[in-house]
Amino acid sequence: MTFRLHHVQYGRSFRVLWLIEEIGLEKLLGPLDIVEYRIGSAEMREGALPRVSPAVRIPALEIGDLAMSESGAIVAYLCETYAPELGRAVGDPERPAWLQWVHYAETMASLIENLNLQMVFLRPPATPSPVVVKLTVARLKGTLAGMEARMGDHDWLLPGGFSGADVMMGFNLFAVPYYVKLDPFPKLRAYKARMEARPAYKACVAREGPQRFYDRDFYPVPDAGHA
Repeated sequence: MTFRLHHVQYGRSFRVLWLIEEIGLEKLLGPLDIVEYRIGSAEMREGALPRVSPAVRIPALEIGDLAMSESGAIVAYLCETYAPELGRAVGDPERPAWLQWVHYAETMASLIENLNLQMVFLRPPATPSPVVVKLTVARLKGTLAGMEARMGDHDWLLPGGFSGADVMMGFNLFAVPYYVKLDPFPKLRAYKARMEARPAYKACVAREGPQRFYDRDFYPVPDAGHA
C-alpha cells in the first residue's frame, strides 16, 4: 500500500512527519516513502506533487488511494483515524480549544511564511521592505504573546495533555526564533523545550539532519535606510 509524504525539510510537512512518528504509523502501514523537495524549485511542479496537492505545496500525504494536503487537515485526519487520544472527539469539552489551536497554528505560520519570503527568498538586487517586515514581526510577536497568556500551568496547549494541536505548533516554534527572540516568553520557551525532548520529535530531527533553509541564526528587521 502506498504510504508517502511529500516533504520539504523543516517545512509545514514536519508536522505530519512528527505525528506519524508519535503515532508509530509505520508499524501499522509499513515504511514511509518520503519524497523531498527543495522549496520553490521547479521539481515541485514537475513531479507527482500536482496530482496530490491542488496548490502544489507541501505537505501532501498519500495512504493507499487517499491523497490529502493541508497540514491541519492531515493532522486532524490522522488523529481521528489512528490516534484518537491525540485529537478531541465531538462532544469532548476540549474539542473547541483543540480546533482553535490547530487553526491558530496556521495564523502564526502564515506570518512566518511572509517573513521567509521577505528575508530568505528575496535575493539581491531585490530587498525586503522594512515596513512590511516590521509590521509582520510585530504581528508574530502578538501571536506569541497570546499563547504565552493562555498556557496556564499545564505542560501542553490543552489541560488534557499532549495532542495534535501541539504537533501543529512544532513547526512554528522551530521557525519563530529566527525572527522573534523568545526571551520575553518563558512559558513558550519551556513549552518548546518539552516538544524538543519528546522521543518522536528527536527521531524526526535526526531524520531531517541539519536545517538547510536559514543561513543565519537570527534575521533582524532591515534598516529602513537600506530599503
